[in-house]
Amino acid sequence: MSARFELNWDEVTDEAVRFIQQHVEQAGRRCGVVGLSGGIDSAVTACLTARALGPSRTWAIMMPYRTSSPQSLMDAQALVDDLDLAHLVFEITPMVDAYFEAYPDAGRLRRANMMARIRMAVLYDQSERLDALVIGTGNLTEALLGYTTLWGDMACAFNPIGDLYKTQIRALAAHLGVPDQIIAKPPTADLWQGQTDEGELGFTYECADEILSRLIDDAMTPDEIIAEGFDAETVRAVVARVERSEFKRRMPPTAPLRALRCC
Repeated sequence: MSARFELNWDEVTDEAVRFIQQHVEQAGRRCGVVGLSGGIDSAVTACLTARALGPSRTWAIMMPYRTSSPQSLMDAQALVDDLDLAHLVFEITPMVDAYFEAYPDAGRLRRANMMARIRMAVLYDQSERLDALVIGTGNLTEALLGYTTLWGDMACAFNPIGDLYKTQIRALAAHLGVPDQIIAKPPTADLWQGQTDEGELGFTYECADEILSRLIDDAMTPDEIIAEGFDAETVRAVVARVERSEFKRRMPPTAPLRALRCC
């Protein structure tokens, strides 16, 4: 990991824990609900929430679909067992397939987005049942690239890790003691067999983070980044994704109609 991504991980952990405690207490809720996928981001969020609220008040909800990798559920369960988290396994296959019976020719993107939104619907219902808030698990890299589903994995009451690049999430995971098999495996949304994040994006998270940190944190232009030796096609692809997905990072705009008063 390059020096530009180094942080004081003890301080990061303490601040994230305080952040979780503050928002749950402020809302008058008792617990936190985390959609636990078996991936690194949700694992880090679950670890932080367990430190903030305690394992019995950290509900890990695992929501496999019939095409999900069995290894993902095994990895999620291993973390649950390691942290002694409150947990629930909820199979989303019947819900998703019932909808797509009307659209049997729907492509993978529609199905993937529906899975993400069904999972979030389950999380919000469980949060009401458990007197909890839905805690976000998305990182800064995915948000900037638009590699997220609106009203799906992006939805949450608050997000303790959303200011960290994927590279930093990996370092924080190691600091928190997340199991090695979760840290080491290729990132995947597990939406269909063989799917990986980097395979879809066309570049690695490490490369994206190096470009994004220069673009966002250092306010460098694409040409300046390319001049540092980065592949021009990759830089332009990253910048294009950031620009195209801007709408995902804003609240829905509202037309200012009340200003149109009669004279």
